[in-house]
Amino acid sequence: FFFFFSFSVKMASAEELMDKYPNLRVLKLNAQLEEVMTIIRDRNTSRQDFIFYADRMVRFVVEEGLANVPYEDVTITTPTDAEYKGKRMTTKICGVSIVRAGESMESALRQVFRDVQIGKILIQRNEETAEPQFYYCKLPQNIRETYVLLLDPMLATGGSCMKAIEKLLLENVKEEKIVFVNLISCPEGIAALSAKYPKVNIVTAAVDPKLDHRKYIIPGIGDFGDRYFGTDEWDYKP
Repeated sequence: FFFFFSFSVKMASAEELMDKYPNLRVLKLNAQLEEVMTIIRDRNTSRQDFIFYADRMVRFVVEEGLANVPYEDVTITTPTDAEYKGKRMTTKICGVSIVRAGESMESALRQVFRDVQIGKILIQRNEETAEPQFYYCKLPQNIRETYVLLLDPMLATGGSCMKAIEKLLLENVKEEKIVFVNLISCPEGIAALSAKYPKVNIVTAAVDPKLDHRKYIIPGIGDFGDRYFGTDEWDYKP
């Protein structure tokens, strides 16, 4: 009975969440991207396939994340000698990955900006307390002059992300110039991040219903870093 009750509670739709949190953008997935998401969620997906399809989905959310930086109207001339009115980015871009799962998103960013600068912040979750712990940071010297795409595939409690944002603010990056890009979020993490840093834009491909008692996203994807880098066999015990 308890199992049925816990999953029968109605979760807010993506549209309702975006209405509640103006800084949130949940992507609308077509059938093909729903298939990609299904593959990377499947526990039976091989590591090779997981990497391939995760990279595809990451590229999609990175592209969407870049829609949150400034652009200006421009007019160019096409090879047919006709004018075309389009857009041009007006800011510098920097990526910052939260080590180590966030490093898996760097290649997608480089596919869009080949010479993009990328910094790294190492924050690890204490598995007993679920609290984030800061270990290491290396950022580009001009980071305060850029828009920052903060990269981490999962938004669970929001602790690691908020710890990284805290460090970026200490480096004089403006809060409104930070875009947090991830694959899967949950309402608890969105609420916590939006409450503390309401000017940070959040771009995600999916919002899952909840966290379990161990602070893992359910249904989730497992430990993204372990599955991507093949370091451990993830053994989930409810």
